[in-house]
Amino acid sequence: MRSGATRVPEPGGIPLRTILLGVAGVMLVALGGTGAGATLKRDPLLADSSLSWIRYGHGQDLAAAVLYLGLGMVIWAWVRLGRMVLDGHVGSRAVRTAIAAWTLPLLFAPPLFSKDIYSYLAQGQLALVGLDPYRVGPAALQSPLSENVSWVWQNTPAPYGPFFMLLAMGVVQATGAGVIGGVVLMRLVLAAGLALLCWALPGLARHLGGRPAVALWLAAASPLMLVHLIGGAHNDMLMVGLLAAGCLFVLERRHVLGIAVVTLAFAVKATAVVALPFLVLVWARRLPGSRAAQLGKAIAGGVAVFAAVFAGTTLVSGLDLGWIPALSSSSAIVNWLSLPSAVGDFAHTAVSAFAHVDSAPFMAVARGLGSLLLVFIAWRQWRAAEGGGPDAVRRAAITMLAVALLSPATLPWYFSWALVLGAGLAWTADGLRAAAFFSTWLLLVTFPDGDTALYSWGYLVLTVAVSALACASLTRPDPLKLSSRYG
Repeated sequence: MRSGATRVPEPGGIPLRTILLGVAGVMLVALGGTGAGATLKRDPLLADSSLSWIRYGHGQDLAAAVLYLGLGMVIWAWVRLGRMVLDGHVGSRAVRTAIAAWTLPLLFAPPLFSKDIYSYLAQGQLALVGLDPYRVGPAALQSPLSENVSWVWQNTPAPYGPFFMLLAMGVVQATGAGVIGGVVLMRLVLAAGLALLCWALPGLARHLGGRPAVALWLAAASPLMLVHLIGGAHNDMLMVGLLAAGCLFVLERRHVLGIAVVTLAFAVKATAVVALPFLVLVWARRLPGSRAAQLGKAIAGGVAVFAAVFAGTTLVSGLDLGWIPALSSSSAIVNWLSLPSAVGDFAHTAVSAFAHVDSAPFMAVARGLGSLLLVFIAWRQWRAAEGGGPDAVRRAAITMLAVALLSPATLPWYFSWALVLGAGLAWTADGLRAAAFFSTWLLLVTFPDGDTALYSWGYLVLTVAVSALACASLTRPDPLKLSSRYG
């Protein structure tokens, strides 16, 4: 339904049993995470207690089993809720209630599926003690925060913007550099992004032609979003919340505010900058004059707003622009979620069957070609969006998907970028089934301790089977014929 159209009242029921199923699931995920998640090297709560066994041997195996049982329940609850939304039995209020109920236990869980939150906190501490987090990595510290950072990032400068570094410094200062307090407070800060997302998605859906409840279910209630971005505590959560809000402001003719908010998203994580050229096109089409005059005014206004907001956050943070060259540090990640990395790795593996060769040239060529293809796609999408309006946001979502697929390094939660911008579109049933499949699969291809599962082939077969079941269950209540009772 377009903005300005007559709004049809949504169903107001709350599916209590389905929501409680999800609550039970996330509580089991949180419980299992105490032994199987991205746990502390020295946990002050469990180290000297009678529960320390949960971190080792059979105790850790039991914790992992509990976590995966909970994860299955969360996926089940999400799919059930999706069926009810698609059938028109429940509306946005029910989905928001589910999101709130499923988020709360995750706020106090150990970090899940990633150790990135320890990097955030250590980088904030670096800045607080007078070191430049854009020049040195967490290893420059000797603290409980730095010792829990993954070995991959110990000597890596922070690739995050000044607004996020300000928040990280504030969290570390408020918690006295405590690890557990820092994790909880940082999650609360990032949850503000989820709140922004829940506010913005219904408005985006009204502009983009979709259903608000579907948009909320697909993006904000997704286990990929909640378990990875809240449970894993990734700053992508704050970025996508600001991004969605900024896009909504621009579509509702609050252009300066919208571009300012998206600039804040960029000052959290650089990827958000992809949306700005598309939002300038939306603004341009609403200005008087020739096409060239429209573009000139909108670009000048956009650059002025961007420069003012970005310069302001940079000055307040007391940092410089060193985070921009640090963005290349992610190229240390090699996995097959990035198509160029997959091609390069595959080509190297094939050639290595006949001769011993270095992998670097293969990866460099594949990633270089991937970057060229990404620039081409982004340019074509921007040119196609010259009419402005909601179509520009749709094309921004396509470009964000291309960024996730073609970047030198890709992690599962990167696909949330495109999902957030595209959730408000008018999805077909087949499209939603595909989204359910890939959201479930991306959730599962990382192990609870943060290691990748992409090379554990037997495990990957299981993830595909679970994802296919979630996909089928979205429109068929009992695809395995296990019960005749409707879920």
